[in-house]
Amino acid sequence: MQEPRGAKGTGTLEYSGQDLRDMFAAATSWLEKSVPDINALNVFPVPDGDCGTNMLLTMRSTLEEAYRAPDNDAGAVAQAMARGALMGARGNSGVILSQIFRGLAQGLEGHDTFRGKDFAAALTKGSTVAYKALTRPVEGTILTVARDASAAAREASASQDDLVPIMEATVVAARESVARTPTLLPTLKQAGVVDAGGQGLYVLFEGALLHLKGDTDVMEVRRPQVVASVVPLVTKFPQLMTEKEEPFGYCTEFVLEGNKKLNPENIRKGLANEGQCLIVVGDENLVHIHIHTFDPGKVLHRATSLGVLHEIKIQNMDDQHKEYTEMVKAQAPPPEIATVAVVSGDGLGQVFRSLGVSAIVPGGQTMNPSTREILQAVESLPQDKVIILPNNKNVIPAARQVKGLTSKKVRVVPTETVPQGVAALLAFNYDTDLKTNASMMEDAMAGVKTIEITRAVRPAKIGNMKILRRQAIGFADGELKAVGDKPIKVLLDVLDVVKTDTSEIVTVYYGKTTKRAEAEEAVEAIRRKHPNLEVELVYGGQPHYNYIASVE
Repeated sequence: MQEPRGAKGTGTLEYSGQDLRDMFAAATSWLEKSVPDINALNVFPVPDGDCGTNMLLTMRSTLEEAYRAPDNDAGAVAQAMARGALMGARGNSGVILSQIFRGLAQGLEGHDTFRGKDFAAALTKGSTVAYKALTRPVEGTILTVARDASAAAREASASQDDLVPIMEATVVAARESVARTPTLLPTLKQAGVVDAGGQGLYVLFEGALLHLKGDTDVMEVRRPQVVASVVPLVTKFPQLMTEKEEPFGYCTEFVLEGNKKLNPENIRKGLANEGQCLIVVGDENLVHIHIHTFDPGKVLHRATSLGVLHEIKIQNMDDQHKEYTEMVKAQAPPPEIATVAVVSGDGLGQVFRSLGVSAIVPGGQTMNPSTREILQAVESLPQDKVIILPNNKNVIPAARQVKGLTSKKVRVVPTETVPQGVAALLAFNYDTDLKTNASMMEDAMAGVKTIEITRAVRPAKIGNMKILRRQAIGFADGELKAVGDKPIKVLLDVLDVVKTDTSEIVTVYYGKTTKRAEAEEAVEAIRRKHPNLEVELVYGGQPHYNYIASVE
């Protein structure tokens, strides 16, 4: 095992510019082995599948500039690395990575050599600079991992000055932080993955540590491991949406060299309305700009009025997303059985995706999907066995027609309500056959009572109940149970007639036109009236229904 310069055991704790460069050269080689895995993780801010590639290209540019600096000047090497990272930064993670190196350079400025404490302080500076570079920093990303890792480095440096144990603490904290990213970012939790940029930063730190410890044999025989999420994976492959997705536009990046002194803050303000994911970083001489826009020409035209453009890169993110989807499908073979659900409402869509549904067909009350739409969802899936959840009694007949129109083995679990569909999905087992799964899901849906609160579209008289137009009406498992002027009061009235003696949980999904404050008021009223029940509130976003509640 080769002992690197400056490592523990060589009799010195001083590290030179060459040591700094060699650390990150080894880290870059380690990252390169992990690029396909990182690409497969990427879902934020855009599922484009090139996060690992972007970070690798950023690091290559970083090192290319670093080799132009003198070996005996750590500060000069750090400055060169920061410049190389700024010039070659690719994508969100690459730009943020460049800011970490910018802060690292600021922390090591004036240091011919550095010690463990110096590196920990510089790494903390890197995290601070990276956070300040973004107008709206998002937790659960590479930013969070950088902050947690640098905090661990700073804490470890309080009791020692040896870079190796400080980096060991850094790597452990980075790994744990990556594992927690799905708890901070709903996009990651839905997809069942950790943050790609955070994973990339962790790999870089790990590669640097392996070099410092002289573990070159380890780096030759194995590859970096993808950190496991602390959130259990619900699904084994990415969910597919059958509704038309919003286009992503163009990922536009370039380096602006000013004709005169540049003001990054003014540039950021000038481009704020031209797109999303805007990052403007740099100084009065060079500024790196990254933006997702539908009009790259307008952005470039504005920039050329300020100076000369370098490293221009424009990519169609819709094409990238298609490539990413195909890549993930190829890397992660799907389970044998898929599930298709008919759902209306963005909140309910998120609920079903989090439960692992394979495809969603938009629809429900007053907007029943056709047999063709359900068939298209079934045919879009790679599995030969599919379970359909109609989630509305009017959709069941159309769903049953699919079986005779496809060569796939199809089962319809006749869920008539959203709560029944949720219960059925919770009972789904990837390791069980189609027939058994369908049977278990039907048993599960039968154990749920459904309450639905809506408003009458016309006057009517049903049984002994006289209903006025726009009055709130409440149903329990499809039967009218209460009428009133206020949806909350009707919800409570219906809950009173539903037997809750053996029930434990009430989940309330509030609709698109219902305000959060009103929904919270409803939940508090239920808790006061039924202290024996655990009550949960979830945004459903469903049209027509003020509330849909499940009683279990």
